[in-house]
Amino acid sequence: MIADYLFIKYRKFVAVLIPFCFVQVRPNYKLQKLQIFQTLWWCTAFRYDFFQLYTNYWHMPVTMIFGALVAGMTAEGAGAVAFPVMTLVLHLDPRIARDFSLMGQSIGMMSSLVCVIFMKVKFEAMAVIFGIFGAVPGFIFGVHFFDPLFTGAQKKMMFVSIWTAFAFALGLLNAQKKRPTFVKIPEFCAWKALILFLTGVIGGVFDAFAGSGIDICMFSIVTLLFRVSEKTATPTTMILKGVVSVFGFWYRGVMMGDISETAWKYFAVTIPVVATMAPIGSFLGSHLHRQVIAGLIYVLELASLIGFLLTGPSWWLIAVAVTIILFGFGFFTLIAKSGEILMRRLEEEEKEKMGKEMEKSQNFEMIT
Repeated sequence: MIADYLFIKYRKFVAVLIPFCFVQVRPNYKLQKLQIFQTLWWCTAFRYDFFQLYTNYWHMPVTMIFGALVAGMTAEGAGAVAFPVMTLVLHLDPRIARDFSLMGQSIGMMSSLVCVIFMKVKFEAMAVIFGIFGAVPGFIFGVHFFDPLFTGAQKKMMFVSIWTAFAFALGLLNAQKKRPTFVKIPEFCAWKALILFLTGVIGGVFDAFAGSGIDICMFSIVTLLFRVSEKTATPTTMILKGVVSVFGFWYRGVMMGDISETAWKYFAVTIPVVATMAPIGSFLGSHLHRQVIAGLIYVLELASLIGFLLTGPSWWLIAVAVTIILFGFGFFTLIAKSGEILMRRLEEEEKEKMGKEMEKSQNFEMIT
């Protein structure tokens, strides 16, 4: 009885604690890499002295205190913080930043996933399923054919531009006061499944060069086009991001096998941070107003944009970045307008349906 009472009344607190207790990693220093085993992180940290790595690799654990909180609270993965810090501040290769983002999110976002499921938070299952179906081939294509086409500076530019465009999309969403929303995608059908699949493909390509992207793509489509509530869309993208990150981590680490030693070491020292802070972010996000969370994203994207400009990019890169931002703004505006049209059609169909039901009821009364 006491246990049932505690689980019911303090479900959210228990949900935050569960992921922290079951994070696993074990090192193999002969290979100078890390391998995943069924061992608690803290046990292996003491056994193999992970703590010595903090002397030279403390930057990302500190960064991910904030990054994992953002990932837990918003539709953006921790890569939205990790990638710009590693590329613009630490001046690391974007491939290292991409791999670290996937690795960290495979722990942090999956920890948030446990938190979301345990708290019985509603999410859009169709967006998760078809998003995964699209993201897997999108990631494989992107990592082999799209990512090698661009230089490090170009990848930084694309990341900042795409995420700034997402900030505009979020602004469009929040500008629509008292807009009607749905708990799940209304009248789900084949063409909506196709859109979710294509969104997954594009998001998977973004993940292939930046370690993040499927989350903001799916969030934008689900909220702007299909008018799903942010309360449903955020945990949906969180689950999707976690699953895709696990796949991306596995594909880069096992199938390609060229994750750098630097990424592995940053990953080793960051695991307890993301496993703890991401669920806490989910907990805090359930209590904060959506405008506060949106403001946090605006500040984050502005900081990334300023950081990119401080690196001294060429005028050509700046021009391309502005073009991408403007195109993204136009695209998201078009999606929002399409969502309004779909909403009006649904309302008209609902009114027509109610009218027919009333007419049938009146005819029945007359016959009676």
